[in-house]
Parts: sequence; C-alpha cells; structure tokens
Amino acid sequence: MKKVKIYTTPTCGYCNIAKDFFDENNIKYEVFDVSTDEKKRQELVDISGQMGVPVIMVDDEMIIGFDQAKISGLLGL
Repeated sequence: MKKVKIYTTPTCGYCNIAKDFFDENNIKYEVFDVSTDEKKRQELVDISGQMGVPVIMVDDEMIIGFDQAKISGLLGL
C-alpha cells in the first residue's frame, strides 16, 4: 500500500478537492495543517522549496497542487 501525505491549510480549496478524491477512492492519507503546525510547515518548505499547498506525497513522489491524473497513476487507480 502506498503512503499518502497531504500538506494543507483549512482555506485551501484544492486541498479539500484532493481530500475528497482520496476519500471517494478509499485512499488512506495523513493530513498536515501547515497553518498551525510549525514543524510540518518547515518540513513543507524543506521538501518543496515553497509554502504553497496542497503538496501531496505518494511514497517519495511529490505532487505540487492537485494533479488528479498523476496521483491516479501513482496510486494505480
């Protein structure tokens, strides 16, 4: 099973679309709210070089933004 993580904020529309997509496809994922979690915010900057969300990690693959085709391919959907 692939490990999925999403770095998000409560006001991010594409983050909500991504989470809905994961839920609809029964994909388990971890959510990190970078608006309140300083450690995860720094981790986001370290891995992506920027503060934009969503940043989605599928195992070691980083997707910046909600790229449904790429995410589906990585998850075998």
